[in-house]
Amino acid sequence: MTTIASWPGQAEAWLDERGKPAWIVATVLGFVVFWPIGLALLAYLIWSKRMFSKSCRHGHPGWGRSHGHRFPSSGNSAFDAYKAETLRRLEDEQAAFEAFLQRLREAKDKTEFDLFMDERARRAEAARNGEPAA
Repeated sequence: MTTIASWPGQAEAWLDERGKPAWIVATVLGFVVFWPIGLALLAYLIWSKRMFSKSCRHGHPGWGRSHGHRFPSSGNSAFDAYKAETLRRLEDEQAAFEAFLQRLREAKDKTEFDLFMDERARRAEAARNGEPAA
């Protein structure tokens, strides 16, 4: 059963899940219904720094999120530890794969440069011997 004291927190969490557009819509609706409500919401948005931050506290999935992986807790510490370990492992695998691709690019560049230098040396040798350039 929901208590009266908890509905503001539930409303705040609900709006945070939907992101900044939901807060803006709620503020506009507050002004339309009764202007002090809209003014109170606007003051709260500015005071809580939701208005000028890149995202709300939790934000909408994928909005304003960086590589910090600040996912909300599931409430189960074992699952949260598993999720954190899996994400860390995947980031390590991605870093290893990117290093592998970099080594491949460097090897390809070296091969192409070696071919260029060999061709250049052949042309220089042919020019010294009086042979026509190929």
